[in-house]
Amino acid sequence: MTSQNVGFTKGGKLVEVPVKVGDKVQPGQLLAKIDDFPAKQALRQAQGSLDQAQAQLDKIVNGNQADAAGRVENQTKDIYDAVKRQADAINDGNDKAVFHARKKLDADKAALQAAYAVYKQACPMAKAGGSAEDDDSASDAAGDPQSGQPGQSGLLSGLTGGQGSLMDQLPNCDTARANYITAKNTYNSSKASYDAAVAKRDSDKATQKVSVENAQLALVRARNDDELAGTDRDANIDAAEGAVESARAQVANAQRDVENTVLFAPVAGTISAVTGVVGEYVGNGAPQSALAPGSGAVIPGVGAAATSDSAGNAGGGLSATRPGGGAFIVLNDLNTFQVVVPFEESDAAKVSPGQKVDVSFDAVPDLTREGTVLSIAPGGIAISGVTNYYATVLLNESDPRLKAGQTAEAGVRTSSKDNVLVVPNGAVIRQGGRTLVNVPGPDGQPQQVPFQPGVVGDDNTEVLSGLREGQPILLPQAQVAPGGQAPR
Repeated sequence: MTSQNVGFTKGGKLVEVPVKVGDKVQPGQLLAKIDDFPAKQALRQAQGSLDQAQAQLDKIVNGNQADAAGRVENQTKDIYDAVKRQADAINDGNDKAVFHARKKLDADKAALQAAYAVYKQACPMAKAGGSAEDDDSASDAAGDPQSGQPGQSGLLSGLTGGQGSLMDQLPNCDTARANYITAKNTYNSSKASYDAAVAKRDSDKATQKVSVENAQLALVRARNDDELAGTDRDANIDAAEGAVESARAQVANAQRDVENTVLFAPVAGTISAVTGVVGEYVGNGAPQSALAPGSGAVIPGVGAAATSDSAGNAGGGLSATRPGGGAFIVLNDLNTFQVVVPFEESDAAKVSPGQKVDVSFDAVPDLTREGTVLSIAPGGIAISGVTNYYATVLLNESDPRLKAGQTAEAGVRTSSKDNVLVVPNGAVIRQGGRTLVNVPGPDGQPQQVPFQPGVVGDDNTEVLSGLREGQPILLPQAQVAPGGQAPR
């Protein structure tokens, strides 16, 4: 009835196992030890954290954070001012660069428009048979609404109107074309320089804005820290004291881990399992034991340990050992016994607490003990694909030949009647909703007679009416065909 799995709270290398299977132990007796080096190192680390937390607390109690916070604020203010001045200088420089680039672009644009007008005058046939690309480039520059410069028509009138001698000074067509191409290239270069100056101005402005905002954020935090330094000293001390207490708790846990490298027997009992030898590594903890219904005893194993249907039980997810069978050490107290047995759902519906049970044992064929149903589980478990429900049976008396984990068969008396008329179950025929037996007819041939059944047991069926005591009935017999062979 008493079985307990025992293991270490944390895994490690076994360095001592002074007990063996079958030994009887008392509470507090040494069972095993694991290497304590890792636990002691963790304890030293926890102690170091405690010392650090204590030093921080002493620093807050004995130090002057207000002065330090004030110095940090002043330094942060100087940094912010420097960042702001640098940002303003960069932005001013970029604005000037954009302004000068724009001025040069406007001048080169005016020169391009003038060269284009001279080119058209010097080469009258250019428009008809010239390059469309030249016409489009010059026209685009001449018609730019942002330039503020006169367009092509204005330049032409300036070149021809009121100054007839100017037209006489026009260069030849090749020279005018070369001047026009040079002016166009100069304009394109100026436009690229202007676009680059605008892009640099916008990029630097965004970058400097982020730098100024970050410096301002640092300044705000420094001012807040300066204000809080004088008012939050008590709170800081409380927080530091809390950190010290937390570190002390970690030291206590680490100390407990060192102590738990030694395993002692929690109860008296007999060691029934030891799964580890010196030099091997064991895991932390021990498997938890599933308790039988209404009892403190564990559910025993099913599968290969109980039946030959190991394959079916393995398919149902059941182990051949009882729950907790993988524990490092198992302690048993074998004073009294319980039988924990699964019933198929059709039989489980008939089992209830208080019923009498006849228990037999495979290992001791001549032994039968009476028991009582203690409890039956409300939830089922699949065994070989069939839902079963565990029931706990208390043995009314023990026997020195019984051992924990032996296989038992329990026959529960679900109902019983005394002094009743019965017929053997082998003679009962159920047909079309009726219950019948064969009796000898007048001619000696079997004749079916119906009767009303009552309680049906494992061997006999109660007769309520239809048959009388002493009446002969026929049991089914194997028929033999000619030649000594049974009919198919």
